[in-house]
Amino acid sequence: MTSTTKTPIYLDNAATTPVDPAVWQEMQPLFEHFTANPSSIHSHGRQAKVIVEKARKAVATLLNASPAEIFFTSGGTETDNTVIQSAVLYGGVKNIITSPLEHHAVLHTAEAWEKLGMAKVHLVQINSEGDIDLAHLETLLAENPNALVSLMHGNNEIGNLLDLQAVGALCQQYNATFHSDTVQTMGHFTHDVQALPVDFLVGAAHKFHGPKGIGFLYARAGAKFHPLMHGGAQERNQRGGTENVYGMVGLAKALSMAYEHMDEHMAHIKSVKSYFIEGLEKRFPGIQFNGRSGEVDNSLYTVLNVRFPSVADGDMLLFQLDIEKISASGGSACSSGTSVGSHVLSALNPTATGAAIRFSFSKNNTKEEIDRVLEVLERLVK
Repeated sequence: MTSTTKTPIYLDNAATTPVDPAVWQEMQPLFEHFTANPSSIHSHGRQAKVIVEKARKAVATLLNASPAEIFFTSGGTETDNTVIQSAVLYGGVKNIITSPLEHHAVLHTAEAWEKLGMAKVHLVQINSEGDIDLAHLETLLAENPNALVSLMHGNNEIGNLLDLQAVGALCQQYNATFHSDTVQTMGHFTHDVQALPVDFLVGAAHKFHGPKGIGFLYARAGAKFHPLMHGGAQERNQRGGTENVYGMVGLAKALSMAYEHMDEHMAHIKSVKSYFIEGLEKRFPGIQFNGRSGEVDNSLYTVLNVRFPSVADGDMLLFQLDIEKISASGGSACSSGTSVGSHVLSALNPTATGAAIRFSFSKNNTKEEIDRVLEVLERLVK
């Protein structure tokens, strides 16, 4: 059997996930039948507005938030930009505390405001496994009052998880604003905002089997922000632009399904990931797992970042996997197509050698798929 006749295997779910058929079924009637502009005051517009607010309430209920604390956006990048820009331009923030491991939606945005002379960026130290140094974070908070702390909950490349409670408590102690990019963990872990000391959280539907182009910002009541997108009065004057009704409905449905089946999906994905780790260790003595990604119960369970010490060219290995119809990644999909390597892995261990491949899983992956991936890897690597 040639590779062209084999069923494709998708192991790049940290980049995006396939839309669940039930989500499409929820959205489909809105495409088939006329859906008006929710900002219109006539009956058609009012019907669309009801749909939007129903979706908002569904998201708020899952997060134990108020509907007034949920704002729909186009996704994670816009939402991160909104929080950081607002803090600098309108919140009096002169210091942004983040880490060298953040998504570029945070790092590049913070760096842009620093280049403009509007804020100073402070990078909290990390250990050899990619964990945040809480003692150094406290030092930075003590030295830089009225700061914005922007640290992701689950790292999209190495799977490390941030202790939101510990970081949030420090932010409260030093009167700092806490923004956490939760794009990778939303829909995979529960987020009870009544129990979390976090001011801003972020969600993107395409990371939990919803449609692309739609996300949301959770902004705690009293945590003020100003719009990135100016225009109309949509989203209570906080995000101009005609509402993406289809996307909002799809997001709400996808997140509802994720919460409803979270325990089941988590157990399944952890089983697949554990099976993969065992197979890799058996076939490749000396193989390494970057960050905490190899610790199934102590990481973002959807991500496994594997370093093959004997392979010099990671791009070539990815290319060969692609020929075998196996999709994986060398890092963040947002950096694909560039000649720059992973900034996360470089910050973690700048002298490391060997090819690093990120495999990321969803509820759709099976151990049978893993068997074939292991067989192909063994053939390619050895």
